[in-house]
Amino acid sequence: MPIALRRLFYGKAYKNMTQKPWDQYLSQQDREVLERGKFARRMGYGKRPAIIVVDAQKFMVGVPGEEADWPSNAGKPGHEAMANIVSLVSHGQMHKIPVFFTRFEISPSGIDMGVYARKRDLLNSPRWCLAGQIGSELADELIPTGNDIEFVKKKPSCFHGTPLLGYLVDRQIDTVIVVGGSTSNCVRATVFDAASYNYRVIIPQEAVFDRFPISNAISLFDMDRQFADVVNIQEVYQYFESLA
Repeated sequence: MPIALRRLFYGKAYKNMTQKPWDQYLSQQDREVLERGKFARRMGYGKRPAIIVVDAQKFMVGVPGEEADWPSNAGKPGHEAMANIVSLVSHGQMHKIPVFFTRFEISPSGIDMGVYARKRDLLNSPRWCLAGQIGSELADELIPTGNDIEFVKKKPSCFHGTPLLGYLVDRQIDTVIVVGGSTSNCVRATVFDAASYNYRVIIPQEAVFDRFPISNAISLFDMDRQFADVVNIQEVYQYFESLA
């Protein structure tokens, strides 16, 4: 592997010149704080990756042109990100990288929602994340293989109350590539937990989505600043190729 590429993958290079979604929100003072505090260094890639696909479900992305019929969909950002998620997952599967698909799913009665029910619910809509309803299904474009695992979660983090950590330990994973939605909710919670378990966390910025552009941008900034590397998706493809 060329030295420059090796530095990129294993954490010695700092800057990716691709424009970031949060750039427009930062003042000069903000940039000086980042520099002075030595925030946002690259953690780099390890040698045994897995892909975590967070809640890439029908209730999250809906159907193009039918957004009004899917009350919790992310609209155009979701559709654009899904195309990139499908491509990234396909590349990962081709390279025998394990993929973990999560689905956020709750009882139609709402009995298992907990405190979340105090904030919102769409219990009358089959196009929300209700168990046994169309909204809770994975997007049709995503097809798990025999090397992949799909499981249900009940809370924002893919780790909370699930076997995910055990799956990663069993496979000796050291790097998790997190995609899906929404960036400010379940992706963010998963990234923080993954970093807490000392995994290297990579977020391809084109493969995550949110219902609100500002939430997407600021959440990516917060994660890149402290707990993950937010990168261009092409960099992840190159990383996969380097493992061959």
